[in-house]
Order: sequence, then structure tokens, then C-alpha cells
Amino acid sequence: MEIDELYTLAPTGTQNFSDGPVTYTLTSKADGSKEEFQVKVSADHNPVIPGYHADPEILYSKKNKKYYLYPTSDGFAGWSGTSFDCFSSDDLVIWKNEHTILDLASDQVKWASGNAWAPCIEEKKIDGKYKYFFYYSGNAGPRKEIGVAVADDPAGPFVDHGSSIVKDSPTGHGQQIDVDVFTDPKTNKSYLYWGNGYMAGAELNDDMVSIKQETIKILTPEGGTLKDYAYREATYVFYRKGIYYFMWSVDDTASKNYHVAYGTSKSPLGPIEVAAQPIALQQDPEAEIFGTAHNSVLKDPKRDEWYIVYHRLTRPNGPSMGNAAGYNREVCIDRMYFDKKGNILPVKPTLHGVDAIKK
Repeated sequence: MEIDELYTLAPTGTQNFSDGPVTYTLTSKADGSKEEFQVKVSADHNPVIPGYHADPEILYSKKNKKYYLYPTSDGFAGWSGTSFDCFSSDDLVIWKNEHTILDLASDQVKWASGNAWAPCIEEKKIDGKYKYFFYYSGNAGPRKEIGVAVADDPAGPFVDHGSSIVKDSPTGHGQQIDVDVFTDPKTNKSYLYWGNGYMAGAELNDDMVSIKQETIKILTPEGGTLKDYAYREATYVFYRKGIYYFMWSVDDTASKNYHVAYGTSKSPLGPIEVAAQPIALQQDPEAEIFGTAHNSVLKDPKRDEWYIVYHRLTRPNGPSMGNAAGYNREVCIDRMYFDKKGNILPVKPTLHGVDAIKK
């Protein structure tokens, strides 16, 4: 006997779950007794873009009043992708792939041949017009160097500077990768950060495509272990309520333990004081979420509400892929909160992600 021979159900047909749970009533055909129950529907928004992508950089464009996402193109053995795509969104939930904005295997970039990794971008008003400076690392012969391309719009077209702007490690070791750019809201001066195995920082010249060599500093946080804050790579800097926040990644990108630590400073070039509870984001084994790191940060343009954008190992089988997990990653977004003293509260990585941002 089928259930509809015993009961009637109301309401029927298509329902709208966007405003909350819908109450259903099940009525017995035998005695007319009723039972109510609620059904709610939720959508998982992580990962936020389909396919394999990593090292996400996020920008809110004051010019276009939209959000833009710039990740490493992932899914290529040995991190061998050559191009960068740009994604745009009005609400942080629905994303559109604008197109490929830079391809290191094409004539767009003369000095590099491939391994297009870990970009960052800055929107800056120069002579009354918005300019977009896109920094990235690529192969220059046997080593990694950092370049920059410039555009009048967040989605391009971008024109490469023509040569790399960071060639050598200031420490004599480590790769020139994982670049970050930050403009100090107090002075409007811009700074560049980079490094693998070390954290370097320097002030940019006004042209935004060259570094003031005399300002280069080694900022690497000292100490720590792979369980807490030992510096590996992926510096990210932002400013909130008088505090400069420095975030970085710990351990190897293929590790389940890959996670984000942070410290604070009174200036854009340090020194950095490691937080008393330094882990800002880490794996959640119960949810099968691993390798949560290499992040950027977004502030709601209208409110003191913050978001962390990061990648994780592909779920759920990433940990079983060994080293290949390190180039099969997915981009996610979650909320980030602070306590009253300005400490970053540990972020819980989720499958749901974030709801559409308020207008």
C-alpha cells in the first residue's frame, strides 16, 4: 500500500524555501488525525567556483561595485598551469568566469614561460582614474620571479610590465612566490610582500611596478612549529582599527595540516608580534575539510564584517591523493570574526560557506 492511500499532504507542489522552513501537514485518511513537520533547504556554497583553483586573491572594486576573485589555475601536475582567470560576483555566492586575463605561455608575458602561481591585485586611483596592478609569480628559466601587469578594469585587459620586478631572494634561499600587495589607508603608500621559507616586504614606488630597494626587510616571524605558527609562505596583510594584521601559511600545501597563522604589527613593515593564539584557520577532520590555507581577506565595503577566502584540498578524497592533493585544490569563503581586543577568532571552515552579502 502506498503512503498516499493512507494520508494527504499539504501544501503540495513547488514551495519557496528562501524565506525559511516550510510547514507540511500530514492528514490520516482513516481518522483525520494530523501531524505537522517542517522542512528546510540549505545550499552548500563551498567551493565557490567549480573545478580546481587555489591561492585565491579577492578584491572589492570601488569602480565597479563588484567582487573579483583571482586564483591560481589548479589541477595541473606539478603546479604547471600557465594562466590566470578572473571571476566576478555581485554577492559572493554566484560567480562568473570573466575570462583568462594573463597567460604566461603566450606573447602577453615575455619574461616568463609557465608555472603561473599565487597572484594578488590592488585597485589604486592615480590621477583621478582607477588602475589595477596584478602581481604574480612565474618561471624565469630555472627559477621563480615576480611580475606585474596593469589594467584599467579589474577584468582587464592586462598589459604586462615586460620584465619581472623581484628576481632574487633577499635571504639567498627560498622561492620568489606568493606575492601580496597592501596599501596603507593611513598614508596611501603601497607595499609588496613575498617569499617561500622567508617573508620579505618592501615599499613600492609610486609607479606601483617597481620596489624601493632600500626598504626591503625580512619580516619572517621567528619560532613556532608545524603545529602552530612556523612560517612557510603566503603572506597576507590587512588593516583594521589601527592594527596591521599579518597572516601566513604553515606546513606544506599537500599536507592535511596546512593552515593559517597570524600576528600583528604597528607598521606595514613590522616587526610582527605573533598572536597569543596564532591559528586563524585549520582543518576540520569531522567535516573532511583539510589543507585550509593560503588565504586573502575581504571587508564588507559598508560594514565591519569580514570574510576569509582560502583553498582546501579537494573534498573528500584529497588526503588520499598524496602530493597530488597539493595541486588539486578548491576555493572557499567563510566569515571571519574578531573579539573586542581585535584578536582573530579561530575560523571554522564550512561546507555551507557564506550567504549572499547584504547590499
